[in-house]
Amino acid sequence: MKKYLLPLTAALAVFVAGCSGSADGGKADPSATLTIAATPVPHAEILKEIKPLLARQGVNIEIKVFTDYVQPNMQVAQKQIDANFFQTEPYLDAFNKERGTDLVKVVGVHIEPFGAYSKKFTSIDQLPDGADVVIPNDPSNNSRALLLLAGHGLVKLKNPDDRLATLKDVVENPKHLKFRELEAAMLPRVLDQVDLALINTNYALAAKLNPVKDALLIEDKNSPYVNFLVSRADNKDDPRVQKLAAALTSPEVKAFIEKNYGGAVLPAF
Repeated sequence: MKKYLLPLTAALAVFVAGCSGSADGGKADPSATLTIAATPVPHAEILKEIKPLLARQGVNIEIKVFTDYVQPNMQVAQKQIDANFFQTEPYLDAFNKERGTDLVKVVGVHIEPFGAYSKKFTSIDQLPDGADVVIPNDPSNNSRALLLLAGHGLVKLKNPDDRLATLKDVVENPKHLKFRELEAAMLPRVLDQVDLALINTNYALAAKLNPVKDALLIEDKNSPYVNFLVSRADNKDDPRVQKLAAALTSPEVKAFIEKNYGGAVLPAF
């Protein structure tokens, strides 16, 4: 009889695994910890603020902090993490298209007005002919930088409303600006070495820059670049994700944003 014990045990294990809930099959365990990827400022700070609020609703969250924009999406797509909070819709659309992922928006939370910074000049009018300008190299933020410059007459784009414009779409460059494209997280680190850097607000804040005071150019409150909570299509309606979405758009979060970021971050609800 002993020779049948191992196959029977293995078969039983397969049967139990097949009957248990999983990310691919049954419903998620409502008591399981929800993992969320976020960049440090302000996203992880906002998540930490609502962690006690969610705990009172029976939802425990684990915040995984990243300093880049690629891994938070890849790990959600690969089901290593449940959701993320760091990106705008144009960035998400470009990422899905480029990487073949199918991540989805859950709720819009805030706007981080994008800015242009310099350690050499105090006014954009001082920017010299042939200035060295660095912009993000990802498709969404690359065009966002160009749109900001175009809005202030520093360049002219073929289509001034194209949210995926590239340097190839620059049709006029009256100051002969010399552009370089770098990873968004690197831009604050090279600010001392260039004439102008177009920097995402989360990285500007982390580098102790005050977008309201320090930016030579900055998007206004009508910026379409809202930061979203993002998940997969298969877990968007998970009650834990929906409770997180509600908490991120609560009066508590609105008050936290308005109190702590002085206009550098604006509620989008």
